[in-house]
Amino acid sequence: MSSGTPLGELELFGNSRLTSPYVLSVYVALKEKGLPFELTLLDLEKGEQHRPDFVAHSVTNRVPTLRHGQHWLSESLAILEYLEEEFPAPRYPRLFPEDRLERARVRMVQGLLRSDFLPIREERSTETIFCGEPIQPLSSKAEAARQRLLRIAAVVLEGRNGIASRFSIADVDLATMLQRLVANGDPVPEPLAQYASSVWQRPAVQEWLALTRAPQR
Repeated sequence: MSSGTPLGELELFGNSRLTSPYVLSVYVALKEKGLPFELTLLDLEKGEQHRPDFVAHSVTNRVPTLRHGQHWLSESLAILEYLEEEFPAPRYPRLFPEDRLERARVRMVQGLLRSDFLPIREERSTETIFCGEPIQPLSSKAEAARQRLLRIAAVVLEGRNGIASRFSIADVDLATMLQRLVANGDPVPEPLAQYASSVWQRPAVQEWLALTRAPQR
């Protein structure tokens, strides 16, 4: 560790319904790194993200937020970068590829998935994956976004098992976006559906899915 902050003082704040894909990404990152942490769930519908002790430290006042000792950080991309640098290889498994070009491709995919495909994110929210919310057929805009997503995913994967030569945290992001379609019966080519399924078979993701199936408070 670069800062000398005690390893055991990691706390991840997420939403109580466990539907945030960005909390999922950070949760998996912590698990993949093998870092012990506490998961604290806030009921956003009850406004617990506005409680004074959280507002006093979370810059964005939303989840995910990570506390590491006395240090607080928000926004999933910033948190992932921090974890990669604070707990580096070879002592801790990599979240991002060592190769510079592959690392740039991973960041490209992460940025794209967070800034694009809004119609899919709106009409196929993660509520439909984790909570079985009812759905309607895709609108014309969402259908166009579906086709764009599948085209980009096929190009990025290029017949490989992942975005890079080895697993990266962006694979969780891409697989989750594809699962929005797969889980709701929207057409997804078999190789992409198999890719999404294989990523979701990782132990860290399976632990998250087990949490989503547990009784909610």
